[in-house]
Amino acid sequence: MNNDFDPITLEIIKHELISIPNQIDKNITRTAFSPLINEYKDYAVGIVDIEGKLISQSRGSLAIFVANALGTAVKDGVQIYGLDAIKHGDVIISNHAGTLGQHLNNVVMYTPITDQSKQKTIGFFCVLMHWIDIGGIMVGSCTSTSTTEIYQEGIQFRSVKLFSQGIRCDDMFRMIEYNTRFPDALLGDVESQIAGCFMGRDIVEEIIHKFSYDEFDAAIQMMWDHSDKKTRAAIKTAKNGVYSAYSFLDNDGIYLDKIVPIGIKVIVDNDNITIDFSEVSDQLPGPLNAGRNGGAVAAARIAMKYLFSPNDPVNEGDFRALNVVIPEGKFLSAKPNAAIGGSGNMIPTVVDTILKALGQAYPDRVAAAHHGTYGVHAFHGVSPLTKAPFFHLDTCVGGWGATQQMDGYGPSRSNVHGDTSDVPIEMQEAFHPYRIENYGIRQDSAGAGQFRGGVGAIKNYVITGPCQLNLKIDRTKCPPWGLNGGLDGVTSDVEILRTDGSTQRVFKGNHHLNTGDRVTIKSGGGGGFGEPLNRKPEEVRKDVQSGYISLEHAIEKYQFVQIEK
Repeated sequence: MNNDFDPITLEIIKHELISIPNQIDKNITRTAFSPLINEYKDYAVGIVDIEGKLISQSRGSLAIFVANALGTAVKDGVQIYGLDAIKHGDVIISNHAGTLGQHLNNVVMYTPITDQSKQKTIGFFCVLMHWIDIGGIMVGSCTSTSTTEIYQEGIQFRSVKLFSQGIRCDDMFRMIEYNTRFPDALLGDVESQIAGCFMGRDIVEEIIHKFSYDEFDAAIQMMWDHSDKKTRAAIKTAKNGVYSAYSFLDNDGIYLDKIVPIGIKVIVDNDNITIDFSEVSDQLPGPLNAGRNGGAVAAARIAMKYLFSPNDPVNEGDFRALNVVIPEGKFLSAKPNAAIGGSGNMIPTVVDTILKALGQAYPDRVAAAHHGTYGVHAFHGVSPLTKAPFFHLDTCVGGWGATQQMDGYGPSRSNVHGDTSDVPIEMQEAFHPYRIENYGIRQDSAGAGQFRGGVGAIKNYVITGPCQLNLKIDRTKCPPWGLNGGLDGVTSDVEILRTDGSTQRVFKGNHHLNTGDRVTIKSGGGGGFGEPLNRKPEEVRKDVQSGYISLEHAIEKYQFVQIEK
């Protein structure tokens, strides 16, 4: 970086660049049509340079998108078109499996940022949204647990233009409209996405005009260098060495009795870290796959950010010290034609496993395991209010792992979600044929320890009209592990109580529901940290009084009665 620039000016530019995606984030929340975007917030907003390197991203962006999704899409578009052929006013979209490596609903949209004084493209403003439905064999597109190839999961757009120099490409909008089950909601979200790209681009261009491109670029280099130095300083606090960890997922959705192994090796070498995925499962027949960028690289970057600079705004400098190793054809580096509808569902457990390995090197930084799954439970059918088809995708909140300093957090969503919120129950009940009878703490779900794991949740649905329930619940065989003598958390569970009195325990697949059926979703609890008998008696008492644990649990796990005597 050129040290001749005024450092105060560079700081002003830096904070403007950080704030712009947050501004657009708020606008998207206000303008998008589908609850998956305007309530749940399944999207990301950011700025990247012409090489796809991340400059800044909104704090509300999902962690799985913070990693590398925006830049990966941009790099592919630049490679296909050439930078000179991407003009001011162009808008490009991509969800290509072989590029992004995530389920096809995740569509990146971006538009070039231009230094008008030089008529030169200097970066891209990007908005990624989870499109509610893009075709495929299952409503919602990415929700099937039985797809075996990408072509069953919806339409692919590989770096195609929605706008050409500010002019709408109407044929592309027609293609979108006729490849979704919910055209009104999706096209409304797309318009919000377009507006976010243009508005964000304009604000960034104002900064370049206000200052200069050289100052703009110097501020970016300063941001990257600062993040890189901070990350490398944190890495160097551990001894050099090779650290390994293992976990597994239940199955790929097709071969239900075959677990999916996750073997992780982490090499700490001075101020660099290599994460080696060579010992994870090979590519799977079912949809629990991801491409390299959306799988191995995304998981590695998320773990790095959590461990070394979780409170700082994310940028490319956070990941300069990271090297990712994975052979082609693993379930985290699947080939372009592989089914990847469940790509996000397994990333939380992969991140947990990376952190488990790194915990041996950085014991003061790593928590015990969290519930580790998206816990997808998606309802679809015909709305009793609008008489139109509906689709509502929800995921589980559950317990997070304890640390050597504090109890686990929760119930909250997975470590790849960020600040996604619940869709208000009143809205769900108004438009969908069910009633949420109870939504609360799952007692005795947390792993016991000197510091207790976070608690899971329990949610009870009463079905008020015929509909379908699609489930993608995993991590039911691999409990959220405790650390340093802490006990494991309880795993997730799902029950359907039929009107004839029969009960089904189900975790994956599509299930028909009739009026009067009841569905109970139970999420897992986080692992504990430290020996349970070292927990302070007053803390155990508070847990009982708060309903986090029962008196019987307190006696069994913490010997509470003996302590009180």
